[in-house]
Amino acid sequence: MPQVDFIFDFASPNAYLAHKAVKGVEARTGVTFRYIPCLLGGIFKSTGNQAPFVAYGQIKNKLDYEMLEFQRFVDAHQLTDYKFNPHFPVHTVLVQRGACAIENDQPERLMDYIDAGLTVLWEQEKNLSDPEVVHEVFSAAGFDADALFARAVEPEIKQRLIENTSAAVERGAFGVPTFYVGDEMFFGKERLGQVEAEIEKQAS
Repeated sequence: MPQVDFIFDFASPNAYLAHKAVKGVEARTGVTFRYIPCLLGGIFKSTGNQAPFVAYGQIKNKLDYEMLEFQRFVDAHQLTDYKFNPHFPVHTVLVQRGACAIENDQPERLMDYIDAGLTVLWEQEKNLSDPEVVHEVFSAAGFDADALFARAVEPEIKQRLIENTSAAVERGAFGVPTFYVGDEMFFGKERLGQVEAEIEKQAS
């Protein structure tokens, strides 16, 4: 099976939607996506990109169409628990560093961590910019939040997030979600059909 990477940041509602749809791709193809925690703001800064509501805000009809496509994806995958977070944009440096710490120290728990964070951010409208909320959320999810987030601010882990983000840009990423099937890059949740086709192509 090919290696499939998912350039990931909790901050993106599209990453939440993609995460939900990825589970079906994994079930159908037998691959396991490798989530790579990166900082979306860092990717934007390095590439000159902007969030859609900024980039398309002054283009007549463009943002309306983007929201239509967003809703179509929600409906197609029956993601009825999704709620737009009232605290958006959410600053996710701490939780992304936490993901890097889990990835390094307890990789078998990375998906538990991601599921917990995405659920509270995009279904329960929690503010993951607030360190107190972050500690509360991940303690409730069964993590030792004090130890985890002490680890998350150690230089090794902070550097890992920087390096993950830089490496994603070097590979061609300019936003989230970005996927790689081997060396083939696909941007956006709408490309998951192409991702699945490429997995099957490379696996054959």
